Amino acid sequence: PYTYVSCKLFAGYYVSTLVQIGATAPPRDKVTIFGDGNTKVIYNDDRDIATYTIKAVDDPRTLNKMLHLRLPKNIYTINELVSLWEKKSGKTLERIYVPEEQLLKDIQDAPFEARVELSVYHSVFVKGQPNSDGVEASELYPDVKYASIEEYLDQFV
Repeated sequence: PYTYVSCKLFAGYYVSTLVQIGATAPPRDKVTIFGDGNTKVIYNDDRDIATYTIKAVDDPRTLNKMLHLRLPKNIYTINELVSLWEKKSGKTLERIYVPEEQLLKDIQDAPFEARVELSVYHSVFVKGQPNSDGVEASELYPDVKYASIEEYLDQFV
């Protein structure tokens, strides 16, 4: 018996830095955007990922299935995420776009350790997250109040 939890992206790693490699806080002046920035991506608060995972442990509806956390209030493109941050912070960021061709070249030229992270960025932010079969957490557990990305960003303002 199994239950796989597809939590998508951890907000604590990606949203807190506006998807900036090596950053520890949201950028103040400029932001690097991979691809055209218009690929929809799902980000979830780490605590909510834990909550849904615990709920799924003894739930027969998740037995031998993939549990997806595609929480409706947490689906943003990078451009939308940056715009939301700009609105909250009151600052406009310079947007530097890295086209797919450049990102692929960067992956090839990068040291081995950096290739994995850059490959994830290409896969998720340029190509998009795959939607496979399974059950949706927000439908199974509509009573769970999860943190929206808009609420999540408030802690950095």
